[in-house]
Amino acid sequence: MESQPVPARPGRPRSAAADAAILAATREALVELGWSKLTLGDVATRAGVAKTTLYRRWSGKHELVVDAVAELFDALRLPDRGSLAADIEGVVLQFAAILARPEAKSGLMAVVAESTRDEALRDRIRTSIVDRQKRLVLEGRARAQGRGELPPPSGPAESDRTADLIFDMVAGAVVHRTLVSGHPADEEWVRGFTQVLLLGLAGAAAAGD
Repeated sequence: MESQPVPARPGRPRSAAADAAILAATREALVELGWSKLTLGDVATRAGVAKTTLYRRWSGKHELVVDAVAELFDALRLPDRGSLAADIEGVVLQFAAILARPEAKSGLMAVVAESTRDEALRDRIRTSIVDRQKRLVLEGRARAQGRGELPPPSGPAESDRTADLIFDMVAGAVVHRTLVSGHPADEEWVRGFTQVLLLGLAGAAAAGD
């Protein structure tokens, strides 16, 4: 009788509680120490885990900070405020408020700068932050189409291109406003930005007359 193969023992399961503690500790360290002084050892101490636990999950400081910041953006929700313009204003104000937080500001600026010479890090930013937040564009567009505010896309390819373009316009404008120019993305700015986004330059100018 042939012996049956012994199933391989599964690896040690990853602890969701440990992950949450590590990411929270990373954000805490970003606030208190800033990017340059943050170390994995300090994060491990704050989270109450062994340093080896961090290295089993993240290969280094950059990847850890990307995931810690990505978790902040996962809290974004698209409010249903009755119209496409009002919905956009609501989510953009949330986005700007997150970017104004010191842990988001220092962490995001640092990893974006590092990603200019690290393609793998750029891919991680795209996967962990950009691609995950495109859900808001898809949700908002579907809601607006249901209200009759937007026509349906002509096909899947056109739909994907439009979603990418909308996300780039919104994220690019808000990041530049809050992190590069250093001006507040307050309600007045968000209202003007939304008009330009929806109406274009000529339409927004006419609406302001």
